[in-house]
Amino acid sequence: MIRGKLPVFIAGLLATSLITGIVAADPPRPGTEGNGLTENESATLWSRDADNYISQEEYRQRYGENRSAVHQVANGTDVTFKRPPATAATWTRNNFEDLDAGGADTSVHPPHADLEDGIFIEDAHATIFALQPSTRGHLESGETPLYIAPNGTMRGFVDYRVRVPNESSSGNTTISWSLTEHEIEEVRLKKDGETIAERDGAYAPALDYQIEDDWSANLTLEAEISVRLKKTVRTDHGDRTDVDVTYRTESRNVSDSIAVEIYDLSAYPYYAEYPNGDAGVAIFQSRPWQGYTLTEDGEARIRGIWRFYTARNTNWDTLVRSNRTESATVESDAIPVYVHAYPSRIGPRAEPVRDGPELIETWGTDRPSPVGTIGENINIDIVNQSYTTTYGVAVRAETIDREALHVAGIVRGVNASIVEPDGGSERQLRHSNLTVKVLEQNQSQATLRIELRDNQTGAPITLDDSRQYPIGGTTRNGYITVADQRVETNESGVAIVTIDEPGIYTARYHPGSWLGHNPAYVSDSATARWHPLGTIDGWFALVFEVGWQLLPFFVMFYAGKRLLRMLGPEDIFQKNP
Repeated sequence: MIRGKLPVFIAGLLATSLITGIVAADPPRPGTEGNGLTENESATLWSRDADNYISQEEYRQRYGENRSAVHQVANGTDVTFKRPPATAATWTRNNFEDLDAGGADTSVHPPHADLEDGIFIEDAHATIFALQPSTRGHLESGETPLYIAPNGTMRGFVDYRVRVPNESSSGNTTISWSLTEHEIEEVRLKKDGETIAERDGAYAPALDYQIEDDWSANLTLEAEISVRLKKTVRTDHGDRTDVDVTYRTESRNVSDSIAVEIYDLSAYPYYAEYPNGDAGVAIFQSRPWQGYTLTEDGEARIRGIWRFYTARNTNWDTLVRSNRTESATVESDAIPVYVHAYPSRIGPRAEPVRDGPELIETWGTDRPSPVGTIGENINIDIVNQSYTTTYGVAVRAETIDREALHVAGIVRGVNASIVEPDGGSERQLRHSNLTVKVLEQNQSQATLRIELRDNQTGAPITLDDSRQYPIGGTTRNGYITVADQRVETNESGVAIVTIDEPGIYTARYHPGSWLGHNPAYVSDSATARWHPLGTIDGWFALVFEVGWQLLPFFVMFYAGKRLLRMLGPEDIFQKNP
């Protein structure tokens, strides 16, 4: 979606691209960094940039080269994605190699690092750089979980500096210090206190992990730092010098933790076959998910409400280099980028849009807009009011290839395993039989009797539209509309409606979702006609009303006739004999 002030032709360029979206405060210029991405790919990374658009001519004058169409678009607006892109993980993995430690006398750390000091070890830290594959979900204010794949990699940064005491003298004794050894002995990754991965010490460790059968966890990057110093004491006795050498060691355990949700996706499909041969499928998932495809070629697909953008972690925009006497802030050469998922105003949709599957129902949890969690300089089509999470989506299509059914999550590379739901996944869809007739009537109103039955078995269909959820329960939701009224049938499948205006009345059955019942039904309609002349009382009332209305004309006619007899020519011109 285009945001900001851009030339009109750029909107056309964006319409032809596969993406729509965002960028950073002052990100690396696309095409200038060797991070495994093309110019177009790196141009889409930087959500949170200021989007200060410059023209092609100005860009050419400033940098001496042209830019691609996508790069031009990304310079003036933000880019979002239909699916979680791989670009964030590719950039982060390659950019991570540019992270350098400071040496024994200098500690390098991001401003948010939790620093620890000991006797000889100072400004020590272990800080999480990135967890990939992952997606930061924006569900609502105060709820932005980091979903991580069950198998992935944690990257971290560990550094410290060693404080070597100054040489000191007292009388004929001189004490001097020297650093003999320092190292990061071991780096560990823990899940809720239990070590799940470890490796030899490194300033920039990458720890592969595998987590199973967990919904959420607290992951901790932990490093053990050790130093060894030599202490030399020289005592001058004039004729001789005594030298006493001892060694001092110190270890420091530093760590950083992050709360995550393990995104291990399982999908629960329900199938139905419509009486005309169409197929229906609905899929449930208790967490946000991206969508599913219905055919092997992937052309027919369903997308939920979630869209994606990529943005840097601003905590790593700068690094602090500290030594014994001072500290300085410098630009960071390594910037992690994350995928973010947000509910879009575009909403759920089926593709192809015109002749693709029909989106018949969505459901989920109602949540307030998460717009306040997005941050500055991000212009996306996020919902600005309450929304439904689309944890479930149902469609109707001419054909559905069940073997090719593919359910994709909001974390890159995580696809759902298909799970057979309890009670089976098949749903019967039958024709319903709706009838309506005039039960009683008089000249002022009529009573309609509406009856709804299973067309195959003749069993009555009872309706109760009070249920909120499509799965489970013994009552059947749905309703019947007639005469601008919405009614439900009783246990006998009957509803009684009173009308007071003559006319033709069509009753229509609006069945609830086929997901919650087996069998389920398709819609039906029936028509009844009512007019007061349909009864003897009605005809009598009509004759009486017409006679009453014509009475003045009869009176006038009679009076006129009497006057003509009294004043007619035969009386006026009659001759005497």
